[in-house]
Amino acid sequence: METLTRRDWIKSTSMPLVAVRLPRTVDTSDILVYGATSGGVLAAVQAARMGTNVTLLARHRSIGGASSNGLGFADVGWWRTIGGLAYEFFHRLWLYYRNPAVWRWQSRDSYKGVHGQGPLAMDDQLQAMWCFEPHAAEYVFRAMLKEAAVRVVHGQLDRSAGGVNRTGPTIHSIRTTRGDIFRAGIFIDATYEGDLMAAAGVRYVTGREANNVYDETIDGIERRLAIGNQLPQGIDPWKIPGNRKSGLLPGVFPSIDGPDGSGDKKIQAYAYRMCLTDVAANRVAIEKPDGYDPDHYELLFRSISRGVRRFFTLSALPNRKTDSNNSGGMSTDYIGMSYGYPDGSDAQREYISRAHRHWQIGLVWTLQHHPRVPMEIRKFYSPWGLPRDEFIHTEYWPEEIYVREARRMVGEFVQTQNQVLNDHAVRDGALLGSYTMDSHNVQRYVDHLGQVRNEGDVQYPVPRPYRVSWRIVLPPRGEARNLLVAAAVSASHMGFGSLRLEPVFMMLGQVVGTVAALAHNNKAGVHDLLYRDLRRQLLANHQILER
Repeated sequence: METLTRRDWIKSTSMPLVAVRLPRTVDTSDILVYGATSGGVLAAVQAARMGTNVTLLARHRSIGGASSNGLGFADVGWWRTIGGLAYEFFHRLWLYYRNPAVWRWQSRDSYKGVHGQGPLAMDDQLQAMWCFEPHAAEYVFRAMLKEAAVRVVHGQLDRSAGGVNRTGPTIHSIRTTRGDIFRAGIFIDATYEGDLMAAAGVRYVTGREANNVYDETIDGIERRLAIGNQLPQGIDPWKIPGNRKSGLLPGVFPSIDGPDGSGDKKIQAYAYRMCLTDVAANRVAIEKPDGYDPDHYELLFRSISRGVRRFFTLSALPNRKTDSNNSGGMSTDYIGMSYGYPDGSDAQREYISRAHRHWQIGLVWTLQHHPRVPMEIRKFYSPWGLPRDEFIHTEYWPEEIYVREARRMVGEFVQTQNQVLNDHAVRDGALLGSYTMDSHNVQRYVDHLGQVRNEGDVQYPVPRPYRVSWRIVLPPRGEARNLLVAAAVSASHMGFGSLRLEPVFMMLGQVVGTVAALAHNNKAGVHDLLYRDLRRQLLANHQILER
């Protein structure tokens, strides 16, 4: 690594003296991974273990993406499909929690018997920990990176023109917003947003395809299946009930733009995965946020009047903490506020993230304190606050918002609903998927009965584990020859709905790390890799490829 600190001064006879800032650093590696998500970490680890020189360029202070930012109640699916580095991560967490010293707020024995999403949260038979605290996940990720000798640096891609230096489909280097230059032979985009992919000119989509694009049945606008996480019947949409002239409640559309099955550009709802605790000695009280407006929680009050009593999950993590996720028609999802995020500027994304934080803190404060909330509900939620020993650099709140879906590449192979339900045509599988095709709500609207409804929630079961083609990580050869995509992979909205879980991103990370290392070591292009060679290496590294 070369550090450039000299300031050059350029003098011209026709121009005044101008200060020009040179790049602060120039980094050269075999493989550059952009985005320290769970998949990005494991991509870097896999490639480094195969003998390549790897740099991991992290956008955030935290390492591990959603898994280190509150999503500790892992979306396991069928646990037998999780192998390789993903299983190693969960096994290392099991080893971490065998140390009595880490059980500060409860005993290990008192946590036994708690269930995660399917298997036991702490499964001594499988030697895997499927539920975990945010800081524990980051500890394990950092340990894996250190052992693999991955160089970790921090910076954010300059997404303006010139941020990606390329000749035709070949990327030579990328530049950060600080001006640092990173050169590599192969690049991996491991961001949830697909920022490097987009800046490199690779084609992508956002929102929901119409069903007829890929001959699907549940991809586009979906009123019929939107029965989960739905509002109770009979909620009036007007600010003053029954008075149309008063205007609609915040976030409610007067109607939906198209029929079921048609496409749109709207994005499913985001949220922060709140980590809460009821241990008084470790609890930071949730304060009423500045600019609090009770009108934004009118749907909450009206849901309570219709009998709703619970508004988010309290899934148990070790040490009496929670992974608190959306649950119900009125919950932590800030429906309608995610639309501008995928293609938004850095400033726009920051604004959207702050709005989500404000919304969720206000939601919890309302449930704990507002006089329109019945005392029984206030008493239920009042013991919970933010854990003092998590997210200490960001005021005990997760640094990263949970980006459920943003851009999706249109690559060499597009996974759709059809391959999830029937994988017989997939002959080049690199991992197994097994999770429900899942989309959170996308919008709120006034239905034909004049009541508020949610639209977009789809939870379509997967009958069996299915093979996932390795080509979903490949951009078209003519668009990018030395780029792999680990998270914003090539899939339709509903095809992505079964992939967008952290264990799957971890397995995809191992796939792209393997592809990148094999291509580098064999001096070949990523598109020229033979599937048999990839399969052999993945099996050698304990990835599970067949059900």
